[in-house]
Amino acid sequence: MQAEIKLKKGKEESLQRRHPWIFSGALQSVPQGIEEGDLVTVRASDGTLIGTGHYQIGSIAVRMLAFGAETLPEGFFASRLSEAAALRRALGLIRPDNDCFRLVHGEGDFLPGLIIDIYADTAVVQAHSPGMHFCRFQIAQALTQIEGLGVRNVYYKSETTLPYKARLDPENEYLIGSYNGSVATENGLQFNIDWLRGQKTGFFVDQRENRLLLQHLAQGRKVLNMFCYTGGFSVYALRGGARWVDSVDSSSKAVSLTQANVDLNFPGCNHHRAIDEDAFKFLTTMESGEYDLIVLDPPAFAKHRKALHNGLQGYRRLNAKAFEKIAPGGILFTFSCSQVVTREQFRLAVFSAAAQSGRNVRILYQLSQPADHPIDICHPEGEYLKGLVLYVE
Repeated sequence: MQAEIKLKKGKEESLQRRHPWIFSGALQSVPQGIEEGDLVTVRASDGTLIGTGHYQIGSIAVRMLAFGAETLPEGFFASRLSEAAALRRALGLIRPDNDCFRLVHGEGDFLPGLIIDIYADTAVVQAHSPGMHFCRFQIAQALTQIEGLGVRNVYYKSETTLPYKARLDPENEYLIGSYNGSVATENGLQFNIDWLRGQKTGFFVDQRENRLLLQHLAQGRKVLNMFCYTGGFSVYALRGGARWVDSVDSSSKAVSLTQANVDLNFPGCNHHRAIDEDAFKFLTTMESGEYDLIVLDPPAFAKHRKALHNGLQGYRRLNAKAFEKIAPGGILFTFSCSQVVTREQFRLAVFSAAAQSGRNVRILYQLSQPADHPIDICHPEGEYLKGLVLYVE
């Protein structure tokens, strides 16, 4: 029988609205013997059943998995994963020319603490909570049994995502299967995915639709893809008929992977360069008017609230430099993936940079994360990717 946790009086209100997090300050007390990752039954101060979740030490003390249930129903993970796959199938993401997408987006798929990305026949799993770490083998087995998904290999990559204080000492490893190639297809383009050593799960699938938009706007333009990582925007720009594409990243490994992805899709391409250089330095030294389409997709400038002020300053500086240098009639794609930066704060940082430049700027598109990164309507914190497409006179 699993342990029970009671909430302080009045602390059940957000849970009645189905917000999936319980903060440590809302708990009356913690039962003796409870450990990180244990399933717990949650009750209001008057004993009313709230539901079941994973317990952990820290600010977020419980992540809710099932409201109105004293414990998880049999086949819980198999059912949730099948529902997640059904949504992606309904979105048209599982098809011959696209085998690269997010299957589980944490709270947005009612599996808080769990991320799963699919790359062809390999699922890359990341746990962000001890509870999901302990369920990893159960999750892996369920993944291989989803009809029509075709998962044969499950790679677990949670060394850097689990709470350090939990002392779980996770290892990145194959839970099922083994390495048998790492090329996946997105909208008919092929990409080498480095889930073994790359950032996150190996590829930023959250920019898929935004890359497709850039493709439609790239015809005849000279494109600069800053913070290129694996070159996703660069490959789409080339397919869209860009006159020239420069891909810039401070990581030599990223630059090599970008060039490999260009070569994979456009062998012998002679109008692309991969450049290993710091972004701010490159923007400062390049000639004004050299590019008429610039992509700014930096890593998170603010990973926590204490870094928010400096992060916003970073976005202002970066965008101000782009406004200064972009050619008249140019298009700027600019993004923030910092969860603590709100959509309004990011817009204000970009608008301030535009005002500083003294140029006329118009918003063409306001971008977000794609549908395979859904946001639970009761958990607005799940929105993290913000983007603007701007026309600069």
